Amino acid sequence: MDRHICTREKGAVRTAQVDRYGNLKRAERGAIVSICAYVVLSVAKLVVGYLADSDALRADGLNNFTDVLSSIAVFIGLRFSRIPADDNHRYGHWKAENIASLVTSFIMFAVGLEVLFSSISSIARNEMETPDITAAIVGVVAALIMYGVYFYNKTLAAKVDSPGLLAAAKDNRSDAWTSIGTAVAVFAASFNLAWLDALTAVIIGLLIVKTAYDIFKDSVFSLSDGFDEDQLAEYREAIMQISGVLGVRVIRARTYGSNIDADVVITVSPDMTVRDSHAIADRIEDVLLQRFNVYETTVHIEPNEGPTAMSTYKASTYKGGRGSIRTPHASA
Repeated sequence: MDRHICTREKGAVRTAQVDRYGNLKRAERGAIVSICAYVVLSVAKLVVGYLADSDALRADGLNNFTDVLSSIAVFIGLRFSRIPADDNHRYGHWKAENIASLVTSFIMFAVGLEVLFSSISSIARNEMETPDITAAIVGVVAALIMYGVYFYNKTLAAKVDSPGLLAAAKDNRSDAWTSIGTAVAVFAASFNLAWLDALTAVIIGLLIVKTAYDIFKDSVFSLSDGFDEDQLAEYREAIMQISGVLGVRVIRARTYGSNIDADVVITVSPDMTVRDSHAIADRIEDVLLQRFNVYETTVHIEPNEGPTAMSTYKASTYKGGRGSIRTPHASA
């Protein structure tokens, strides 16, 4: 029996691409909201932080300044991801979104380490002053604003399935936490506990570095074609439930931005016709798309030479589907 690789028809792929490009365009709104919020908050925190002598608020302002840069990186990544496939990028430019997240992590690492260094140096030199209570008020207002931005971006990221925007949303949430911590520290420091303000700046620096590491880890995992093994097990189980599939020899997947691309090698009866095996490939593609939102699936079909192969196939059970035979191989 010949072995074949089957994929969805170009029309179906084109429809999915239109939806993906539309989602990326909608995700850009979240990046723009983040940029606007961070510009306002970073300026306010830096100005009030210097006027009110608050190390914690100044550190939080620097944190928001890095967020401006990282949000711009996410926006650029989303915009590049919308560029259609060309001769040099046959799979499109989807990974630009993951690269943007990676750039975001580098920026956050740099600023987080700077905040840690300056804050620890301030404590070591005993250069601590009691901050003005105004800094606490700014921290509370900033926390409320950032929680609003976080919920907006988190909801939007879930709707459009954008890892870049989800990374930005996580950053929004960490910024809300640091603003709350800043407000509490400034309020406590006003009771002659100036060291608490500097200590909070150190904690903020650690939070920035921790968030940067989490984003870095997720970005590298995706860019290196890592994929969740539990999710692959779910794919395998769903495929094995399809009538006519005798086994799944190989299953692997990787992500392109928010898109999942899967490769599957299945076995069928050696007496099955090309038309019927083609229909099974179509069914696999439909199941993975509808149940798991797999963007594109390549199905490689091989004959099962086991003792039960002859008894599990009934001719004319399947009708031809929409897939197209891509590459014929030599008979097994």
